[in-house]
Amino acid sequence: MKDETWEKHANPMSVWTRMITLPFLVFAIWSRVWISWYAWIIVGLLVIWLILNPKAFKKPKSTKNWASKAVLGERVWINRKKVPIPKEYAFMAMLLNTINGSGLPFLIYGLYSFHFWTTLLGMVLIYAGKMWFLDRMVYLFENMKEKHTEYSNWEY
Repeated sequence: MKDETWEKHANPMSVWTRMITLPFLVFAIWSRVWISWYAWIIVGLLVIWLILNPKAFKKPKSTKNWASKAVLGERVWINRKKVPIPKEYAFMAMLLNTINGSGLPFLIYGLYSFHFWTTLLGMVLIYAGKMWFLDRMVYLFENMKEKHTEYSNWEY
């Protein structure tokens, strides 16, 4: 993403509206039994929303909040090849992304088979991994902004 898009995505509204999309997506897919192929229109709209979301909001007035710092930490994480990060952050990020990703097969199977508890397990793993990952990204940003002025300039 471009700098301007990252700045908009650091808006807490962008973070939280993105986070709440998964239950709507799950419900839309589950609803295929009631509304047939129309469910896929809703799924398509939600996917479009996820794509457009980082650009949908204005630059935040301040980035001194948890959600903004989580996005800034993700930006640091993505930039880790250019500016190396401490190994402990890299290990945790990989572990948490693995937890997050491990929920996807459960979610897919649960939605395919209409098995509520498997679907719920998938969602819990996805959310647990993602939220914990975002929390670690806040700490990564806090650590890295002290070492790199470019990163410290992102906070206002």
